[in-house]
Amino acid sequence: MQQRIMLVLAAYLDKLPEAERIEAINNFRRVLHEFSPFSDNPVDCVLWVKHERLAPNNYNPNNVAPPENRLLFRSLEADGFTQPVVVAENNWGRYEIVDGFHRQQLAQHKSSLARKLKGYVPVATLKERPDRRSSQMASTIRHNRARGRHQINAMSEIVRELVQLGWEDIKIGKELGMDADEVLRLKQINGLLELFSGRQYSEGWTVK
Repeated sequence: MQQRIMLVLAAYLDKLPEAERIEAINNFRRVLHEFSPFSDNPVDCVLWVKHERLAPNNYNPNNVAPPENRLLFRSLEADGFTQPVVVAENNWGRYEIVDGFHRQQLAQHKSSLARKLKGYVPVATLKERPDRRSSQMASTIRHNRARGRHQINAMSEIVRELVQLGWEDIKIGKELGMDADEVLRLKQINGLLELFSGRQYSEGWTVK
């Protein structure tokens, strides 16, 4: 039975133009994902989508230095995509990047990769949650911190927004992998900036 289904599937895909074949493969993967015992894991269903359907988030504190970016490009060029771009799907069939922005940018703008990937990038989609924005922000931080890369000022902005969204310090620490002292320090960074914001000093400069 399995062999017969695979033969029918191969014959069907072989007759399709490339763009239709890619979409058909994506749809088959979605069906398989529904029945998979590993469906709780986003990597269980990696889809190929066009770059124009992806958008960056506006809070990512991750910054890749030029040497690391060159190494990332070399990795993609030599080994291909070994990790999909992590995304969250919105209601209009588009995706916001949660992790993998630099991989996506290289795939889109480096000509050797763009030709190889035909304008597509592999994505793994996070499960939708009620507190969508805050959960996406937390996921981005977890990905970045697991690699040991994040910017302090941007991290403090995210902590401030999570506090404004009603997150307690304990939840922030648990979700972002921080101890109580680190959460407090990040809150203090923004607290001090807000305290002195707009103040004129004798040397003629202003804290913004």
